[in-house]
Amino acid sequence: MDVTTLILGAGAAGLMCAGMAGPGTLVVDHARAPGEKIRISGGGRCNFTNLEVEPARFLSGNPHFAKSALARYTQWDFLDLVSQAGIAWHEKTLGQLFCDGKATQIVALLLRRMEAAGATLWLSTSLRDLAHRDGWFVARLEREGNVTEVRARHLVVATGGKSIPKMGATGLAYDLAQQFGHALVPPRPGLVPLTFPEGRFAGLAGLALPVRASCGATSFDEALLFTHRGLSGPAVLQISSYWQEGEDLRIDLTPGTDLAGALRAARSETGRRGLGTALQQHLPARLVAHLAEDLDLGGTLGDLSDRRIAALASDLGGWTLRPQGTEGWRTAEVTLGGVDTAGLDSRSMASRHVRGLHFIGEAVDVTGWLGGYNFQWAWSSGAAAARAIAEAARAA
Repeated sequence: MDVTTLILGAGAAGLMCAGMAGPGTLVVDHARAPGEKIRISGGGRCNFTNLEVEPARFLSGNPHFAKSALARYTQWDFLDLVSQAGIAWHEKTLGQLFCDGKATQIVALLLRRMEAAGATLWLSTSLRDLAHRDGWFVARLEREGNVTEVRARHLVVATGGKSIPKMGATGLAYDLAQQFGHALVPPRPGLVPLTFPEGRFAGLAGLALPVRASCGATSFDEALLFTHRGLSGPAVLQISSYWQEGEDLRIDLTPGTDLAGALRAARSETGRRGLGTALQQHLPARLVAHLAEDLDLGGTLGDLSDRRIAALASDLGGWTLRPQGTEGWRTAEVTLGGVDTAGLDSRSMASRHVRGLHFIGEAVDVTGWLGGYNFQWAWSSGAAAARAIAEAARAA
């Protein structure tokens, strides 16, 4: 069976590419349903893009690589697609856009575009082996107990990364990349909760508060959530992509607050009040009790010198913690690292080693922030590969 384009992976990037690559496209996936990560994302409402998309909000060994694809297919382009399809949406916080209804609306939109473009979808299909000879990609695909040989002029690898293995994530993209001579940036979990020695925050589990989480020169002002295993919440998920094992985190527990000034004012007005009680005006009581195990929070406000107030404000504004590790692939929302961008053309996502080969989406060493950025990378990189393939087909 001959096709123009074979796309491996029916996730966000693969479906996006299929809707634009032109007729003669076959999309295959080992899953029983397409777009499963889309379906579960955003609490079932799909945080499909972000109003604030810009290259600086993506991590990569080459910080310039994502610029071309993001500029040529923007958040506004995908938002137009959603609006034209009659899908109601809303902005939640920090530019994050969600469906008013179900995330399956986005999946349905992508499938309609794919079908209208003349593409075919095979689910519950596994790749037995893949070769490249005489200008053709030759894949042996197993489907319903039968093996079919498919030849394609173009091959798009959109099988994602290793995050959320319970949904079928594998390292197939990396195996194929190496098969065709591509280097890898070692994959690791991203947007993932951080773990601490057992019981460290057990008494605080379920408690959330706004913080500024920092690692190196990078900071995020969002919510932190204490868990039985350690720390989670948007601020921690964001900073986890920048954290490396053995490094410290700094947590500002009172961001945007002049805590020293507030304590000095309280000292002059209610000097007999206990320090711990006064801090509960700024922090949850359970957290104050936890902090008292390591910090001297005894005495009254009247006992505090300006120097001690300054030191306390510094401690609470730069609470330093060293995570033990992360929760790993099981709960990671994305994969950091992947196919090295040095081997890809940024305009077309095409391989520099094998003509007709493209890598898109999470398989590539481009990872966005939390909040719709990774879906936008799927749309943008999928569109980049599709346009290049369509142009090549027209020129043939």
